[in-house]
Amino acid sequence: MRLPFTPDQFLEVFARYNTSIWPVHLVAYLLGVAALILANRKTPYSDRAVSGILALYWLWMGIAYHWLHFAAINRAAYVFGALFVLQGILLAWLGVVRQRLVFGPGSRGASVLGGLLAAYAMVVYPLIGSALGHGYPRSPSFGVAPCPTTIFTFALLLWTEKRVPVALLVVPLVWSVIASGAALSLGIREDIGLLVAGLIALAHALSRRWMEKSSDRGTWKKPL
Repeated sequence: MRLPFTPDQFLEVFARYNTSIWPVHLVAYLLGVAALILANRKTPYSDRAVSGILALYWLWMGIAYHWLHFAAINRAAYVFGALFVLQGILLAWLGVVRQRLVFGPGSRGASVLGGLLAAYAMVVYPLIGSALGHGYPRSPSFGVAPCPTTIFTFALLLWTEKRVPVALLVVPLVWSVIASGAALSLGIREDIGLLVAGLIALAHALSRRWMEKSSDRGTWKKPL
């Protein structure tokens, strides 16, 4: 994939971005931990709170990262930023206002995969980046950068009791394809996990849809 910027320019954007927004990273991690706890502990407000946290992540990344920083080296960031803002609005509307996202223990396979993806996004991802020579601040950070946060979003969408609205999967899946391709060109190998996460989320969504259709026909199959 031919990109309009070099790997060094890309990492320098993260260096400037991370330095300028510190200590927002700490807040992002605390919100991530809170989301994981709330997704597994039923309260009257837990579903809305988790959806709200995800919405905040996506709105922040669309505006603060894509529009205000990444656009300096890539005009396509204006389009990416618009998509991220749209995703944030959808999460707020469908998850917070309409309460279409219900978090809780699903199938065993989905619960385990969701936990692994969350751990990858929050812990393994930055460790791999550091090992590859682009540690903080020249690296994508959880909660404020697109790739690890998209992986985390997929993780939580696996932890839902009901089928996730298709509209909430479109932007994350599109980003997982675009960003994974760019990652190979830039040497950001930890982003390969993003494509894996996207494929897992897509397979789970298709499995759930097939299960519901089978149930309607009187044939029940356990989802992924």
